[in-house]
Amino acid sequence: MALKSKLLLIILDGVPWRNWRRLFGNLEGWVQSGEAQVWKMRSVLPSTSACCYASIHTGVSPQVHGICSNEERFRVKQPDLFSEISKAGGKTGAVTHSYWSEFFNRFPFDLVRDMEYDEPGGPIAHGRFHTMTGYNARNQMTPSDVDLFATLTMLTERFSIDYGILHTCTLDSMGHRFGHDCIEMDHACYAMDGMLAAFLPRWREAGYEVIVTADHGQTDRGHHGGHEADQQDFALYYFGAGKGPDENVLLGQLQLAPTVLRRLGVAVPATMKAKPFLE
Repeated sequence: MALKSKLLLIILDGVPWRNWRRLFGNLEGWVQSGEAQVWKMRSVLPSTSACCYASIHTGVSPQVHGICSNEERFRVKQPDLFSEISKAGGKTGAVTHSYWSEFFNRFPFDLVRDMEYDEPGGPIAHGRFHTMTGYNARNQMTPSDVDLFATLTMLTERFSIDYGILHTCTLDSMGHRFGHDCIEMDHACYAMDGMLAAFLPRWREAGYEVIVTADHGQTDRGHHGGHEADQQDFALYYFGAGKGPDENVLLGQLQLAPTVLRRLGVAVPATMKAKPFLE
């Protein structure tokens, strides 16, 4: 069954609103030229990575799906983007941290079995994962982002996926080490923006709508998890033909999952109660 459109969701972990708007010159340039739209989005609470990952894909809050910290992990029970798109006949792909495989395919994560898999019958048809095992403030254990972007591009060209997600922790890890108001973060965001810019035109030329966003923000002290604008608020950039709200409208993170399904022409499950923000 052919879906209405194809879409890639790019999650750059842990970037606050103001750093998106002042440091991502390529993304902002496409907004100025009219090729992209941008809104502010607010994360769920707690604004902790794993909690946000589960909410991004299920459209329900941590208090409903049950992932309330990075340490609490299991196969989520609610319908999610992978399961609904696969049931509708679409092909899915993921290039992400291993948490996404645990939440939406199987738990626990087996390093040998689950690092890379192609399972057309599963919710995640084509998975390529990394774990960051050994992560600490002195050693981030993150892959190069250009490698991750290239891997997602490979999935689009080798398997013709309809929906793909890429998630990278580089900027979140840098933020935890340095905070978000420093020379190191200025350069890290600049480098990420340049790497992403090399692939965005290729994805658009291949017929994909693209959403570039974060899971949560981060403070100048490198913290997130709580109830504060710097911790919760981030940008969402959209490349595509969908019609969105006024640029000053504040979006909620629970709107993301039903919006993706609507753009693909997949039925939105009853559990996703937030209103899609793109027509």
